[in-house]
Amino acid sequence: MIKTMTFAAIHFSIATLVAFALTGDFLLGSLIAMIEPSINTGAFYAHEKIWQNIPFLKRHEAKTQVKTASFAMIHFSVAFTVTYLLTGDAFIGGLMATIEPAINSVAYFFHEKVWLRKTKETGNLAYA
Repeated sequence: MIKTMTFAAIHFSIATLVAFALTGDFLLGSLIAMIEPSINTGAFYAHEKIWQNIPFLKRHEAKTQVKTASFAMIHFSVAFTVTYLLTGDAFIGGLMATIEPAINSVAYFFHEKVWLRKTKETGNLAYA
């Protein structure tokens, strides 16, 4: 759960900045930035559990690019849906679904690398 919480902090920060930049409205940007990462934090936790519990995926967990891509697909879908539902604007939804998850996918990649290294160094899976 610690891993999920550290990624959530990164995700909320990026979402707030991007949503505000796209909408120009602090209240709407903040609302998007609270709802979208909240849903994606739950999705991230489920994604991690699936990768830890399905033998085929677990064998390939060190392939950070594949794992990042699988989470990115979920992230893009959630970002578009939330933004579109709150703004009613498919263009803004599309921008949010492109920009915010792209930035967060890069952040996720490096976050995953750090956690893999930390787990190998300590041998402690409690971090995951």
